Amino acid sequence: MSSKTAESMRWHHDGRIDDGLLRHLADSLAWKSFDQKFPRFAGVPRNVRLGLASDGFNPFKIMITSYSTWPVVLVPYNLPSWICMKQPSFVLSKIIPGEKDLGHDIDIYLQPLIEKLRQLCAGVQTFDVLIKENFNLRAALLWIISDFPAYANLSGWSTEGRYARPCCVAETCSMWLYNEKKL
Repeated sequence: MSSKTAESMRWHHDGRIDDGLLRHLADSLAWKSFDQKFPRFAGVPRNVRLGLASDGFNPFKIMITSYSTWPVVLVPYNLPSWICMKQPSFVLSKIIPGEKDLGHDIDIYLQPLIEKLRQLCAGVQTFDVLIKENFNLRAALLWIISDFPAYANLSGWSTEGRYARPCCVAETCSMWLYNEKKL
């Protein structure tokens, strides 16, 4: 509904210099690959591309307690590079407090957010103040940003044991250390 925000959300399509240099995520191979795979989504510059960032921390700085808090932040990557990584652009979508480390149970807390993201992927009617018309806004989650232990929680993939490297899967080269009794 804000003309300034609406114009900035189209910047990746209308205002970005495409000179082959990596200056914005829209210049990345992942963004371009997504555009090729989903040309109908890419054909509408108002559609939103999101990143999700999360990590758990102990807010009380007391290491003897297992209390943890997980902020879940959405980052709209359509915005210009000098705006999208600034705090006012972040969307704090959820704060998950817990008496213990959430581990793989985080998916239970993320279900409402996932449902909202699915609705956005299908499209929701909204108003474009720049051209003064309603349109079907869609959003896609392109990236998840986390450290390696949080990656295990968010993706459900084990980052421990024989297949700890998700990019290698079964081709992971691991070795059992007999004296240490670990991989």
